[in-house]
Amino acid sequence: MVDTGTITGLIEPSLAAMGYRVVRVALTGVRRATLQVMAERTDDAPMSVEDCAQISHTVSALLDVADPIAGAYTLEVSSAGLDRPLVRLEDYERFRGCEARVELGAPVDGRKRFRGRLLGTAGGDIRLATSTGEVQVPFAAVTRAKLVITDDLLAASHPQ
Repeated sequence: MVDTGTITGLIEPSLAAMGYRVVRVALTGVRRATLQVMAERTDDAPMSVEDCAQISHTVSALLDVADPIAGAYTLEVSSAGLDRPLVRLEDYERFRGCEARVELGAPVDGRKRFRGRLLGTAGGDIRLATSTGEVQVPFAAVTRAKLVITDDLLAASHPQ
């Protein structure tokens, strides 16, 4: 079994030096594995095809040397996109004010799914303003979260 945390630790320093932030690393597929590397620019400028190509070349070289994946696999590099996943606790602070969908592994107040405006964090909890009021959910309970594309998010991504 391949530990994506090890792969993240292997590629993160080089990509950071190039001006990129690793958003997520995932390994999918059974017969033919695909290593997905999702990244964004640290200057928050939009990712280009050239950015993805540059990341792909660097990651390929690093993985060729370290060889952390047994057998053949396909490397797939992409940008995080507007509806990017929220992976780290600091993502919830960085995107404060944006709308997000959050799914939990175990229910909080009888619910596993929440949608609302991010209010940041409090300790190890995520704060959300939902249609029924403010909710605090433990970051450790989050199984999946991502931004929701709204007019506010579109406006923030394309400043005039």
